[in-house]
Amino acid sequence: MARIQARPTSCCAPSRGGGPAVTAPSATARTGHHDADMAPLPGGTFLMGTEDAEGFPADGEGPVREVTVAAFRIDVHAVTNERFARFVRETGHVTEAERFGWSYVFAGFLPAALRKGAPRPEGTPWWCGVEGATWRAPEGPGSDVGERGRHPVVHISWNDAVAYCRWAGARLPTEAEWEYAARGGLVGRRYPWGDELTPGGVHRCNIWQGRFPVKNTAEDGYRGTAPVDAFEPNGFGLYNVSGNVWEWCTDRWSTDHTDRPRTDPSGPATGIGKVMRGGSYLCHQSYCNRYRVAARTSNTPDSSTGNLGFRCVRDV
Repeated sequence: MARIQARPTSCCAPSRGGGPAVTAPSATARTGHHDADMAPLPGGTFLMGTEDAEGFPADGEGPVREVTVAAFRIDVHAVTNERFARFVRETGHVTEAERFGWSYVFAGFLPAALRKGAPRPEGTPWWCGVEGATWRAPEGPGSDVGERGRHPVVHISWNDAVAYCRWAGARLPTEAEWEYAARGGLVGRRYPWGDELTPGGVHRCNIWQGRFPVKNTAEDGYRGTAPVDAFEPNGFGLYNVSGNVWEWCTDRWSTDHTDRPRTDPSGPATGIGKVMRGGSYLCHQSYCNRYRVAARTSNTPDSSTGNLGFRCVRDV
C-alpha cells in the first residue's frame, strides 16, 4: 500500500491534504452538457443561512441574512457518470484520484481483503484510503460504473469539477446560488420540501437509515448512490439537493458571516478549503444531519471521496 497522507476536516469527507492542481482544458463545444438539462432561475432576494437548533453554528450556518443573486441556469441534477465519461473521452482528462493513485471509500462497501489494513483517517474510521479507487471504480479494484451511468460521478475533486465545467462552457455555483436553488422558493425551511424529513412517511432524499456506521437499513431504497433524478424534485425542478452526494461550490470556505444584506457574494478572497453542500448517502441524524439546505462543510480542492460530486451553472 502506498503511503497515504490525509487530514480530516469533518465527519463528512476526509481531506487528501494538499497536492498539485489539475490544469483545466479550455471550453469547447457543449456536446455533453445541454441547456435543456438546466433549470433557468430568475434570481432574486432570499434568506440565506439558518439559526436552526439542529444546525451546527461552528460551521457558519448563520446568521440568517438577505442575499440577492442574479438570474442563472443550474443543472437539474448532479453530473452523471455518463456525462463525465464523455468529457474524459473528448479531453483525455485524468482525475486527481487517478493521479494520486487512491481515494476514500466507505469501509462498509469494501470486501475484507481491501478493508483489512487500509489506511483510515483519525476520527473517521469508516473511511478507507483505497488504491485504485476512482470515478471509474468507485469501490476500488473490481468495481465499475457499468450499471450506474445515471448515478452521480464521484471521486471528483474540486479541480476536476472545474475542469469539467470549463469544457462544458459552465462553472460551479457560488454557495449563495446553490442555496437559493436548493431552497426551491421556500422561505426558511429546513429541507427543500419543508420542515419534516419524511412527510407522510415518504423518503424524500438518499441518506443513511439505521445505526451509523454499522447498519444501513436502506429504507429509502439505496445503500450507496442513487440515480441523479431519484426522489421528487424541489420547487425549482432540481433533484437530490439533499443527500445522495456532496456537491462542490466555487467559494473558498469561511465561517465569518454578517447579517447585512449581500448581492452575489462569492466567498472570501483567500483560504484553502472549498465549500461543499447538500450532504450525502452517508449523512445520519445521529452525527451529521448536513442534508439540511443551510448546512455546509468544506474540503481541500484536491480531495476526493466516494460521496462527492458536483453540478454546473451558467450565467444568463
